Amino acid sequence: MTAKSTLTGEVDSPYAWFRLGVSVLLCTIGGVAMWSVVVVLPSLQAEFGVARGSASLPYTLTMLGTAAGNIVVGRLLDRFGIVLPLRIAAVMLCLGYLAASAAQTLAEFALAQGLLMALFGSSVTFGPLMADVSMWFVRRRGAAVSICAAGSYLSGAIWPPVVQHMIAAFGWRHTHVMIGVFCLVTILPLSWFLRRRPVASTAPCRPAPWCAPVAGIPGISPTALTVLLSVAGLSCCVAMSMPQVHIVAYCSDLGYGPAHGAEMLSVMLIFGIISRVGSGFVADRIGGLRTLIVGSVAQGLRCCCTWASTG
Repeated sequence: MTAKSTLTGEVDSPYAWFRLGVSVLLCTIGGVAMWSVVVVLPSLQAEFGVARGSASLPYTLTMLGTAAGNIVVGRLLDRFGIVLPLRIAAVMLCLGYLAASAAQTLAEFALAQGLLMALFGSSVTFGPLMADVSMWFVRRRGAAVSICAAGSYLSGAIWPPVVQHMIAAFGWRHTHVMIGVFCLVTILPLSWFLRRRPVASTAPCRPAPWCAPVAGIPGISPTALTVLLSVAGLSCCVAMSMPQVHIVAYCSDLGYGPAHGAEMLSVMLIFGIISRVGSGFVADRIGGLRTLIVGSVAQGLRCCCTWASTG
């Protein structure tokens, strides 16, 4: 069987969709580090006697670690496939949560978040998983990648109320131990289902659509396009991350309690799932660039409306 016929038989196949489902589940589990830190923020303030800005440091290091980890793990993905990074992520998430549970200072907790949970933990279950999924789809690649990306928001919809309930019942330190063990015993076996390497890696580059040059954007190299998309992503997340990080603590300040804050965060991220998946289907019909422009305009209008209503 030639590489081309193998490619035709595997891409967009039932196995590809099964693999996507497993990837979404892994993204949902592994993304816990990005959301548990938001829920535990009021507990950190009380435990270590710090201000809100200082208590936000673990989240900042989590995001920086995730960003750096996506780059580092991307190289591992190109060389070894997704299984090895996932197994490393399972171990690092477990070690990170155990280290955070034993932290005696906010700095120790923040380092456990940024270096262990994020750098080689949650980062694996975001960008690298989406890159892996993209190699298994052609006709529905936009939808498939967006569904995988929605796993991080699904994680944010599920984990906050669960973590808040566990903190109320067992305390934040015991909660972190249980989350770490859960990540280890679920991610390791799930990674086994993704052990097959993408057949695209053995196919010639010419017939593979993902090897084609950027179309419709004359004069822009792939490197320049990557930089522009990175800036766009950063600008988007600046407006998005502030309410996500502080909503639980803010609800506590207003007297509603952290449980209601966790519920509000979940509702916010449920709508994020709808947006991400919907954008993927739109991208398959009108193209990624037009979809990005539509989304950017919509977010700009939302920011203007928020400013007008609060000003």
